[in-house]
Amino acid sequence: MKYINAADVLPEELLKEVQAYVKGDLLYVPNDNNPIKWGEKSGSRIYYLKRNNEIRKNYKDGKSISEISNLYGLAFDTVKKILYS
Repeated sequence: MKYINAADVLPEELLKEVQAYVKGDLLYVPNDNNPIKWGEKSGSRIYYLKRNNEIRKNYKDGKSISEISNLYGLAFDTVKKILYS
């Protein structure tokens, strides 16, 4: 992804409006033609869906949250969020 200075491409009025919300930070403007969901390009979405399904299966098979946490190297609360979401 290429960095573009907003002052070079936005009309002054729009730039001032954007600056009311964001100043000096990077701002990602998504493509509205064909939006790609998070992780679809890199495969991360599928990886985490598969991992989370395995975590749920392990829990249903009787493993404790602590055991699953150690097995996957995740925080106890992270495993709880996966199980109860």
